[in-house]
Amino acid sequence: QLQLVESGGGLVQPGGSLRLSCATSGFSMDYYAIGWFRQAPGKEREGVSCISSRGGTINYARSVKGRFTMSRDNAKNMVYLQMNSLKPEDTAVYYCAARPDNSTWCPGGTGAYGYWGQGTQVTVSL
Repeated sequence: QLQLVESGGGLVQPGGSLRLSCATSGFSMDYYAIGWFRQAPGKEREGVSCISSRGGTINYARSVKGRFTMSRDNAKNMVYLQMNSLKPEDTAVYYCAARPDNSTWCPGGTGAYGYWGQGTQVTVSL
C-alpha cells in the first residue's frame, strides 16, 4: 500500500528555518514525481515545489523561490523540503504527494497527484 508520511513541522519565529521530511513506502520512488503543497486556513491548497522522479527537474512557487529547497533520496525513500527565512504567510499545513511519472518533469497542480500524506502543521509566529 502506497503511503506518504510528513514530519518536521512545528512553531518557528519569522526568519527561522524548518526541514520537512516525507517518508514514502509501498512504491518505487524511481518512477514517481513528488510534490509539496500547503493549505492555509480559509485558502485553497497550493503547490509549493515539485521534483521529477530522478531529481533532474525541481520547480518552486514564486512565493518560496530562493528560500525553500526541495530534494529527494530515492535510496532512502525520502523527500525533503528545507525552508529558510520563513515568513508568517508560510503558515499552513504542508503535504507531500506522489504521482506515477517517469518523465523528466513534474506538474505543479494538486489535481495531478493521486497519493497524499496526512500533512504536517507549520506555524511561523513570534
